[in-house]
Amino acid sequence: MSEFSMTDDDRSAAAGDRPALSIVVPVYNEEAVLRPFHQRLSGVLDGLDMAAEILFVNDGSNDETVHVVRDLRQEDGRIALVDLSRNFGKEIALTAGLDHAAGDAVVVIDADLQDPPELIPRLISRWRDGYDVVYAKRARRTGESWLKKASARYFYRLMQRTGRVRIPEDTGDFRLLSRRAVIALSKLRERHRFMKGLFTWIGYPQVAVEYERDPRFAGDSKWGYWGLWNLALEGVTSFTVAPLKVATYIGVLTALGAFGFGAVIIAKTLVFGRDLAGYPSLMVVVLFIGGIQLVALGLIGEYLGRIFNESKKRPLYLVQEYSPPQQTSRGVGDQAG
Repeated sequence: MSEFSMTDDDRSAAAGDRPALSIVVPVYNEEAVLRPFHQRLSGVLDGLDMAAEILFVNDGSNDETVHVVRDLRQEDGRIALVDLSRNFGKEIALTAGLDHAAGDAVVVIDADLQDPPELIPRLISRWRDGYDVVYAKRARRTGESWLKKASARYFYRLMQRTGRVRIPEDTGDFRLLSRRAVIALSKLRERHRFMKGLFTWIGYPQVAVEYERDPRFAGDSKWGYWGLWNLALEGVTSFTVAPLKVATYIGVLTALGAFGFGAVIIAKTLVFGRDLAGYPSLMVVVLFIGGIQLVALGLIGEYLGRIFNESKKRPLYLVQEYSPPQQTSRGVGDQAG
């Protein structure tokens, strides 16, 4: 099965009654935390006054993640499984979950329990106030190194200064999206995806809900510094051409500096009869200018590579298995009503 796209009626037919709330959970090698996560999430959903579904998107895990999800699905009829054919990366897995979500409101959350499911009722409350995007803003990031916190802080500030899209600081993927926002995101099909930027790019009324982020419950983070660097590179190249402009400015300044330095050398030679600068100074200038040129070529190559990948028009993902929810139960509050 290729990239999956269903109408709302198709989703409703597959899931029974259309849910008012969809929970999208991209997972990759999360077998150790899935059951504790589901226990906390189901406790929250049971107390809501709305029908719900839980979509686990397995992003090519090589542990027992998909089997744990299948077992949970037998215990909880609200669970659906979207099993991708291989590992496509979190941004693509998140997109696959949004494509399959049927709810009027869609919550995106990770399974590592750093983002508390207990915050979901507050997100829903703000959505009912009329906001299309309700994003969770981290007031404190427990369990993360100072380097990771500092790099994240400077990255968000860099994006705000260089890009036209002002990505909120200290926010991740944990948020609620209205059906209108999900439909808008479904129209954005670029392959190199930086979802935090796309969430902001669509516009519509957005509001923050602050919370304190917990340490990871179990397992190891899938985001090392190299992965975070590549994600930051995706964000910069997807939402701003500032690096190319900086390379242009540096090139102009370097050319002017080289011209001025050359004029000084010529003047000294003609007026004072001094010898030309020797081999060491020549090598310094050549290596300096050559290094700047290579950096500029690298920046151009990053953008050109993304154009090349987009031009191939490949599907964002392939689905190996889609198991819809067997039912969409309603919370105790609605049952009592």
